[in-house]
Amino acid sequence: MNTPLFTIARTPVTATTLLVVVLILVGTALVSRLAQRGARRAFALRGVMDEGTIAIATRLLHYAVVVLGLGIGLQTIGLDLGALFAASAFLAVALGFAMQSVAQNFIAGVILLTERTIKPGDVLEVEGRLVRVSRMGLRATVARTRDEEDIIIPNSTLVQNTVINYTLRDPIYRLRTTVGVSYDSDLNVVKRALLDAATKVEGRLQSHEPRVLLTEFGDSAVTFEVSVWTHDAWIARITRSVLNESIWWALKDAQIRIPYPQRDLHLVSAPANLRIEAEITAEPTSES
Repeated sequence: MNTPLFTIARTPVTATTLLVVVLILVGTALVSRLAQRGARRAFALRGVMDEGTIAIATRLLHYAVVVLGLGIGLQTIGLDLGALFAASAFLAVALGFAMQSVAQNFIAGVILLTERTIKPGDVLEVEGRLVRVSRMGLRATVARTRDEEDIIIPNSTLVQNTVINYTLRDPIYRLRTTVGVSYDSDLNVVKRALLDAATKVEGRLQSHEPRVLLTEFGDSAVTFEVSVWTHDAWIARITRSVLNESIWWALKDAQIRIPYPQRDLHLVSAPANLRIEAEITAEPTSES
């Protein structure tokens, strides 16, 4: 068993050495399988049921265990990994520059997977667009817009830019609308009408009371802000439309006028001498 069979980098390889390497590889496969089972149980205890996220995590864990086991096996058989890495350093640098964007998105995907700040099903605002996350991959995240369009978002965009997650801690969302009323309106009547309109909105969160605020004294109207809470930011446009319609009819019933921009033009008579001078200037010249 200890008779040298061949030599690698001045290291004699025996049957015992090969047997140890085989045992290391078999042990690596077993450790990888146990680690993946443990990861799945850990995700289940945390309440993570998304199969895509679990598959990515277990695959990364498998790769890490396999690389570690192969490294130990190669060192055992006599291969110098340090020299191998040094020889391939130039190739690694070239590949790094060529695949810089891919590597950046890959690392960003690992960060998103680890932090769990974005998950499938979350409603996000990315670059001014509201989307719902459908699937998360190592390179990109697939999301769907309210127009039923699928968009592919690089993971680096989600990590490096400011992203609003409306469902990170809870799905509660506050929506606002503004309305202007005439300066002749009774302030108390206006506030009661607006509050009553907001209270009647279907789909609002009953545990959070609506709010009416006087925000601005405009040129032709007094501006109020009306806000309600909802449990779904995805349908915020529909809820805001319902709120605006409720406000419209509430103000109509209370006979409160919603003004529109107006401009008053005052005509002032010109002095007599200016009118005479203007008439003389306007007379056509006679032809010679």
